[in-house]
Amino acid sequence: MIWRPRILGRIRLALRRSQVVALIGPRQSGKTTLARQLLAPGSPNYFDLEDPVSAARLDEPMTELGGLRGLVVIDEVQRRPDLFPLLRVLADRRPLPARFLLLGSASPDLRRRSSESLAGRLETISISGFSLAETGVRTLRRHWLRGGFPRSFLARSLQDSVAWRRGFIQTFLKRDLPELGASMPAPALLRFWTMLAHSHGQVWKASEPARSLGISEPTVRRYLDLLTGLFLVRQLPPWFENLAKRQVKSPKVYIRDSGLLHELLGIRTEGALLGHPKCGASWEGYAIEEVLRVVRPEEAYFWATHQGAELDLLLFAAGRRLGVEVKRKDAPRLTPSMWIAMADLRLDHLLVLYPGGVRYALGPKVTVVPLEVVAEGASEALFPPKRIRSAGSDRPRRAGRGEPPPRG
Repeated sequence: MIWRPRILGRIRLALRRSQVVALIGPRQSGKTTLARQLLAPGSPNYFDLEDPVSAARLDEPMTELGGLRGLVVIDEVQRRPDLFPLLRVLADRRPLPARFLLLGSASPDLRRRSSESLAGRLETISISGFSLAETGVRTLRRHWLRGGFPRSFLARSLQDSVAWRRGFIQTFLKRDLPELGASMPAPALLRFWTMLAHSHGQVWKASEPARSLGISEPTVRRYLDLLTGLFLVRQLPPWFENLAKRQVKSPKVYIRDSGLLHELLGIRTEGALLGHPKCGASWEGYAIEEVLRVVRPEEAYFWATHQGAELDLLLFAAGRRLGVEVKRKDAPRLTPSMWIAMADLRLDHLLVLYPGGVRYALGPKVTVVPLEVVAEGASEALFPPKRIRSAGSDRPRRAGRGEPPPRG
């Protein structure tokens, strides 16, 4: 078992300020384990709706829930959407005798019903599997290969990890997706998910999988949105604001868990990963997920122009514009694309992540940082703190060494 103090701290803080807290994420990501560290599963306040006994206790939900005090946990809450109107009534009592922690996969129906019934009362915390900050920097290669799902990462052998991921994918396709309204047969859904894996890190085009699967583009987009809503796929939206340039306006797609990506691509060992054509794309997606977990920005985008300039990640966090480039090179260098991104996007700082072990500056506001630094789990470890400008600091500067000359 791996201790997850940061997430537990966020849950405790949310329970102090909100009547209802929803902890959502993909299946097998550790939600139940976290909840059981806050409330023992044998407690009368703990309801697991996959347990027939717990489900039977809620045949009369107002009678059962109305008299409880303290923390109440309802696991797999998406199985009982009828509870949300009742939870609104219970959350509005004054004084408030109980607070509710709801666990569930992030199905679109769960999000819609909870937002409709518990508006202003609900705080949502989304989680995925273990992060590198939780497993430790020494596990970086293992974490990248196996992914963060607890049973995959903690498996005794690589063969056990592969077997778990294979079983997870099969169960998800045969049970979970049909329950959420996916009408396509499981083999076709597996083909679609595999196509997404081969598109990992690329700009999404619905036309190609639609033509291959013999379905319409709107249907393909619906399945993509479904996998995104279940925290299995990330659609990274494009950022565009400079109308003088033609910019890419379609999202990039990533399989969020690197272990699932490798299973879908048929990658089973570290040697096979390092020799695979998608090795660089896998590293990019892995780094992006780890950075997003640490920084937790208000907004995240990628940026690209049809002229070839691009930025892997554009973050808006704490009033700053932060750029991230991911390079799987021994010694990344400053490129014209980086300068264009710095100028056109008005970045406060550009971070270049790489697999090396030395941190060094490439130029003003451009820093090369080892990916292992994300294991520290603090945004300040990646980006320098925001500087308070002194009087006169906004006056123009001459282009010096390491700076591009002024345009025009």
